[in-house]
Amino acid sequence: MAIVPRKHLTGRQKAAILLVSLGPDLAAQVLKHLSDEEIEDLTLEIATLEKVPPEVRDEVVNEFYHMAIAQHYIAQGGIEYARQLLEKALGPHRAQEIISRLSATLEVTPFESLRRADPLQLLNFIQGEHPQTIALILSYLKPEQAATILANLPESVRGEVAMRIALMDRTSPEVVREIEAVLERKISTFLVQDFTRVGGKKKLIEILNKSDRGTEKSILEALEERDPTLAEEIKSEMFVFEDIVLLDDRAVQLVLRQVDTKDLALALKGASQEVQEKIFRNMSQRAAQMLKEDMEYMGPVRARLVNEAQQKIVNIIRRLEEAGEIVIARGGEDEIIV
Repeated sequence: MAIVPRKHLTGRQKAAILLVSLGPDLAAQVLKHLSDEEIEDLTLEIATLEKVPPEVRDEVVNEFYHMAIAQHYIAQGGIEYARQLLEKALGPHRAQEIISRLSATLEVTPFESLRRADPLQLLNFIQGEHPQTIALILSYLKPEQAATILANLPESVRGEVAMRIALMDRTSPEVVREIEAVLERKISTFLVQDFTRVGGKKKLIEILNKSDRGTEKSILEALEERDPTLAEEIKSEMFVFEDIVLLDDRAVQLVLRQVDTKDLALALKGASQEVQEKIFRNMSQRAAQMLKEDMEYMGPVRARLVNEAQQKIVNIIRRLEEAGEIVIARGGEDEIIV
């Protein structure tokens, strides 16, 4: 294609120039995150790309950099926060140009900065507002945040807010932006200083869920020694390999269809008799016998390999649960009705 001035380039042309500028290794990493259709479009665009003047290339890369920075600022503190930082760095005109372009291409959720806030502290700032305003704010928060705030509102207000949420249809973007700006100004200083929780059980569970099997086991064992109650609370909210016995037979069978036989044999080498029996019961008699033979044939194996195999299976189970394909019955949850 014949290169035109940057301001007349299409988004696809800019993307092609950017990928060429990144070089093959980085471009390949970017393409991994795109759909097949997007990859085909960009590949065709790159194939027809002629020589790009250095000044055009530099402008495209520079534009991408500023757009990425702006998007980061928006995710960090909302559009107004991004606008303020960009104005300091680039001046009002350039900042407005970038914000306008992002607003047109990105779906920016109102009250985004408040979605990181502790709901009980956020409650202090909104409970004096009009029920319609509270309803609007709760509609944009995470469901768990909104549920906590709603549960802690005075009874005289709670029902009214709930009704207004249910009946809410469309709200003018200007009204939403005005309420968002007022509320963010009201709590911005306090939000930065106090609203972010850096620990807690939920955070530990997130960390454990991302840890390898050996780390997970050692931490839970240490917790059991120091605070058995806390350890039980943590374990009840996460899934560990031994919890396979809590899965129903259909879920176990679904998991087994996605597990490599070698990993399963390794994982069961270090498993309790109860876990082994649970697995064997959900396999055909022939498959169970072959698995037992594989386990015997392995002989002694390193604990590290067993832990890694168990972690692979746990990751599959967690992924299936997140996709809604299986249900893990955890302590304290309601009974599952089939």
